[in-house]
Amino acid sequence: MIDKALLAKTRELSDRLIALQTPIRILDAINWDKQIKEEFFKHKCQKNPSVDQAYYQQRDLGFVPSELRRAFSDLNRDIISQLGQLNPIAQYMSKMCTEYKTVLSMIEYRGTPEFHDLSVELFGHPKDLFHAGEPSLSELATMLEQPLKNMLDADILPDDPKNIDAQDAVKILASQVTQTMPGIDVEVILSDGIVSDAAAGANNIKLNQDVKFSQRELDILEVHEGWIHVGTTQNGLAQPYLTCLSKGTPSSTVTQEGLAVLTEIITLKSTPRRLAKLVNRIQGITKVIDGAEFVDIYRDYVAQGLSKDDSYTLTQRVFRGSTATGLPFTKDIAYIKGFVLVYNLIRVAIQLGRIDQLHLLLVGKISIDDFRLISQLHDLGVIEDPKFIPPHFKDLRGLATWLSFGRFIGNLSFEQLENDYKPLFL
Repeated sequence: MIDKALLAKTRELSDRLIALQTPIRILDAINWDKQIKEEFFKHKCQKNPSVDQAYYQQRDLGFVPSELRRAFSDLNRDIISQLGQLNPIAQYMSKMCTEYKTVLSMIEYRGTPEFHDLSVELFGHPKDLFHAGEPSLSELATMLEQPLKNMLDADILPDDPKNIDAQDAVKILASQVTQTMPGIDVEVILSDGIVSDAAAGANNIKLNQDVKFSQRELDILEVHEGWIHVGTTQNGLAQPYLTCLSKGTPSSTVTQEGLAVLTEIITLKSTPRRLAKLVNRIQGITKVIDGAEFVDIYRDYVAQGLSKDDSYTLTQRVFRGSTATGLPFTKDIAYIKGFVLVYNLIRVAIQLGRIDQLHLLLVGKISIDDFRLISQLHDLGVIEDPKFIPPHFKDLRGLATWLSFGRFIGNLSFEQLENDYKPLFL
């Protein structure tokens, strides 16, 4: 066990890290305002939006990136000098400082090619491989595309009607999270300042006041934004020493989104259209890397049957922080990339008989790369068990059985299965 003086110093340094991180809001720094959208539609969606480096520089961030980056360097030196370079606590917080410094550099380079390069460094690239000889993320998205398209074209699984206005949705979702997240005070509120339909804060879920929701979408928000994003934030805040677990770095974003998507799927809340949307995000980013511009991606989405508003929103997600003819912001590969990483971690834990460690994925905003370090800190008493554990992680018997059997099924040749079973459907 670690002595009390070191734990007190850990808490002090961790709180300093949180204070430095607090003003950083990546999406606020890179999102486009409503005037850009209005101008795009004014030109009948035929002209690329006029966004350049000067457009971003005029925005008040509330901090000076270069000064904040120096402050993180000073903190990092204090962490190493006061805790020791080889101390696992120091290693964890030092990595966080390094990532935040890269985030600040990325924000400084908005509207330039360097923005994309730093985005790739933080979130990854759609053409990255998980393992040599296996499909890249973009290739995996292409493999998923056809079966999803077949289901959506057949319209045998129609979407639930979006017949719940935002005000009523707030009440319904608030009731749901109150029942399924006991001990966690989650506020559901309306917002006019978010681009997406919904977003999670430290203790709240924001719903776009201009959007209507289906009950299925509210169910997804309950488990995705509530159970995972708010839940892990609150678990991090409840930590007695390493409070910085409540703050997510880009590497932890990949794991968090993967956990959230996995939760949607294993609780049977997700839909083919929802998965298709995540796949589309990867494909959009890949096309831009290969030379597509804003209007090209927008037209692709419209051709797929999406509304003009949805097509614009999805396209903007790809280009935010960049320009309409520049290279993309790669954060949106996190959902599928994270799902693959988390899913495989759980499969291996089951295979090795270490399923008892899986709850550590929920102690805060952690990255899979840090899982061994998190386990070590938990064993030392630096990190406590998570305060909130979603239902599907409380009782892992069903999940373990499903994944164990899934590993066996996955070894069968799907090509042969398709040949054998296809005649039954003709």
